[in-house]
Amino acid sequence: MSEQPDKSEKTEEPSQKKLDDAHKKGDVAKSQEVTTWFMILGSAMLFAFMSPMASASLLDIFRNLIGNADQFEIGDAGFRTFISGVIWSVMGAILLPLSFMAVVAVAGNLIQHKPVLSADPIKPKWSKISPLAGFKRLFSSESLVNFAKGVMKLTIVSFAIFLVVWPERDRLETIITLDPSMILGVFLELGIKIFIATLAIITIIAFADYLYQRHKWWEKQKMTIKEVRDEYKQMEGDPQIKSRIRQLRQQRAQKRMMSAVPDATVVITNPTHYAIALKYDENTNAPICLAKGADNIALKIREVAKTNDIPIVENPPLARALFASVEIDEAIPTEHFKAVASVIGYVMRLKQNAAWRA
Repeated sequence: MSEQPDKSEKTEEPSQKKLDDAHKKGDVAKSQEVTTWFMILGSAMLFAFMSPMASASLLDIFRNLIGNADQFEIGDAGFRTFISGVIWSVMGAILLPLSFMAVVAVAGNLIQHKPVLSADPIKPKWSKISPLAGFKRLFSSESLVNFAKGVMKLTIVSFAIFLVVWPERDRLETIITLDPSMILGVFLELGIKIFIATLAIITIIAFADYLYQRHKWWEKQKMTIKEVRDEYKQMEGDPQIKSRIRQLRQQRAQKRMMSAVPDATVVITNPTHYAIALKYDENTNAPICLAKGADNIALKIREVAKTNDIPIVENPPLARALFASVEIDEAIPTEHFKAVASVIGYVMRLKQNAAWRA
């Protein structure tokens, strides 16, 4: 039985880890039609810019061979030198276009996805050599789509070429009467028209096929809820990730804590090592700890308190006791009520005196 999840169960968007893993395995979104478009474009460029020069060069070589055939002797050193030159010229005329087309083919793939170096696609798999698996692939929905796409592409391109060639039928009938030097120009003009028509059609097909292949690949990468949970558990088990998560949580908690300091009634300090921000009003049964910290965090609490005109009271014994016994958003322990009440009373009197002076 297959362990692959049903497509209907893949309701979650793929995670970055899932996409990275797929890329490492060589599983990327790729349209062969885009590569075909680049190959046709490369062929058109070679045909337009190199065929006249290559044809002229080869024409000179063979014209020289035919014109001076009576001067060569089989096995003669001069003949061997001439034949060697012909071979190198022909190879140069062939290798340069082949190299260019290889670069174009690579570019057609790289423009669709970043470089992939993976041996996974060529690993031996039973499904690749199994007759039953091969039969299923042959008559699968994907094969039928590719077959229909190929027939449609062939039909449309053939029709486009027909529309280009048909108006030239009269000139093609008389081409045999033209001077050989003019025949190349006729074929060059007609070939460029055919390439332009073909490229126009393949551009539309390649764009549509890429969108289809990209959508199909994305749907394939989607995850089930179980896969999302399993991946999260796997990532949670990584010590580095857990450390990073704790760090982020501490940063968020500290940010929330600092945002509560402006609402404090008083900040009790050590004066430099500890700082505890307390809030007390008629709606609370006991003073609440809004923020607390040591060293650098204590310094930040005092800075925020000064900026917002929150009274700061130095009481080292009380500061140390509260730091050790009370947590954020909790009421202070009952054993500290009297000492804290004394501090808050002092702060209230200061406010009243300031109000009377005003």
